[in-house]
Amino acid sequence: MASPILPGKGLGSGLDTAGIVKALVDAERLPKQNQLDRQTKSNTASISAIGSLKSALAAYKTALEKLNDKNAPAFLGYSATTSDEKTVKATATNSAVGGIYSVTVNRLATASKVASQRFGDSSAPISAGTLNITQGTGSSIPVEIKPGATLQSVRDSINNQAGASGIMANIINDGSGSRLVLTSTTTGEKSDISVSGIPELAIDGTTQMTAGGGAGYISAMAEDAEFVVDGMTLTSKSNKVENAVSGLTFELVAKSATPTTITVGSNTEGLKKSVQGFVDAYNALVKTINTVSMASKDPSGKPGDPPALSGDPAVRSMLSALRNELVSPAAGGSGQLKVLSQLGINTVQETGLLEFDSSKFTNAIDKQKLGGEVQNLFNGDGGMLDRMTKAMEPFLGGSGTTGVLDARTKVLESAKNSLSIQQSALDSRVKSMTDSLTKKYNNMDTLVGKLNAQRDSIVSIFEAMAAQQKNS
Repeated sequence: MASPILPGKGLGSGLDTAGIVKALVDAERLPKQNQLDRQTKSNTASISAIGSLKSALAAYKTALEKLNDKNAPAFLGYSATTSDEKTVKATATNSAVGGIYSVTVNRLATASKVASQRFGDSSAPISAGTLNITQGTGSSIPVEIKPGATLQSVRDSINNQAGASGIMANIINDGSGSRLVLTSTTTGEKSDISVSGIPELAIDGTTQMTAGGGAGYISAMAEDAEFVVDGMTLTSKSNKVENAVSGLTFELVAKSATPTTITVGSNTEGLKKSVQGFVDAYNALVKTINTVSMASKDPSGKPGDPPALSGDPAVRSMLSALRNELVSPAAGGSGQLKVLSQLGINTVQETGLLEFDSSKFTNAIDKQKLGGEVQNLFNGDGGMLDRMTKAMEPFLGGSGTTGVLDARTKVLESAKNSLSIQQSALDSRVKSMTDSLTKKYNNMDTLVGKLNAQRDSIVSIFEAMAAQQKNS
């Protein structure tokens, strides 16, 4: 119920009753309201600061994961370039040796591709039973075919039940009818597919299919890749060749009539880019930490208001954990590269940020020949990136555990709800007090008005009596 509206001046008393009520209510409300405003401002700032920290840590973790990608190593000491990536691609590892290699691709590794006998169409009925798919000398993959099956439903059953093993099925119409065609992701000689168990779908993967409708391999049996490295002819069951040349992985792309030149050398620029990426990611995190925990200074050098997490023990603990990993020596190994400072990476004491001396880094790679050890320093077991990730776990959480920051956020959200309840209670109390005082002062004003009217009436009577006596 809304409070009665007081006039600016009491009609009966002439007093500023609205001002009196407001002053009395404010005297009761303002101390608590100011306290709630301060607590709400602090709570909101803390929630925002914790959110910024969580986002910065998550971004840093993502950057580390990218640099620590096993499928795309970021800290390789050597690089391999190819004169023709349309025929051969090459990747060097840290065990590579600088040099030039000549590679000619005579034949690519191929997979088995077989076809069933010809059927009238894809809706042709197929007998129920267990279809056994065998690849080379491996074990059979059983595929259950239910009653009422058609060529199309058999295709779907194979893809559902054998797809995880690299076997794929489809239906191809050769102009005279439909055939079930099976292919595999496995390449190389003696990986040919054979099918048994259901007579009308039987396929001998070592016999070529016939134009008359017989089953078999389509154009050729599976073959190994054949390639020549510096005059030596080699074979591989896969087009990804990892052991032909120590420290190099070849990806055979296409048959070539002329040799492709592979050049292996120091990956100085690539390493520099990756190290700079690490430095940038770390500095971005530290800048966020500094923003929420360190007071900035005005142009005169005077510190400003302390930020939300100034002096917070959790923030100090987090920063300390990360900094400790920067100076910890590489775990294990007998190499010369042990700490980041050898690569020109040092901490600026005033800010905690990292600075990267590009000249010192280049000298370490080109003259001290430390390029082959950078990968182990960052990506090795117990390397920098692994240790940094583990240092963040108590704060970010993971694997079913709640991190420190999430726990803090939960406490702050609870406090926020409590402050909201207190604000509602204060608003309710203020409204009730305003209504009560308004009613009392309205009643007082009405009573004073009546008394004034009675006074005026009595005065008038006496004045009339005095005038009558004077005239008599």
